[in-house]
Amino acid sequence: MARHERLICDSAALVDGGKGVRFALAAHPGEERGFAVRHGGKVCAFVNRCPHAWTELDWQPGEFLDSGREFILCSIHGAAYAPQTGQCLGGPCGRGRLLRIDAFERDGAVWWQPTRDTRPAPVSTPELQGSPSP
Repeated sequence: MARHERLICDSAALVDGGKGVRFALAAHPGEERGFAVRHGGKVCAFVNRCPHAWTELDWQPGEFLDSGREFILCSIHGAAYAPQTGQCLGGPCGRGRLLRIDAFERDGAVWWQPTRDTRPAPVSTPELQGSPSP
């Protein structure tokens, strides 16, 4: 296991088409949140920011998907994003895209790999902080 990987949650916490899991990270100046959902059997993770309205996407904590469980929706203006790619499919975001986080599953857990654009948050609330790997 690479020393920079961060734990998001147990794999069982992400039900296909269900609630997402939020976690702390630093993607832009200041603290941000990331989120992971399971869609079509795959884990998908993004920075929790609408590229158009610059607000968090979930309308309730962890609620990212539309009522049909098909798209990620922006809670402010209803822009729809493809869960697998983060590409805007409709709404005022135009050709915008969510900032993807490199997430993967291993040994019954969901992990994310920090990059230059998505780093662990220096200080965060405990319920949103992913745990560092050993």
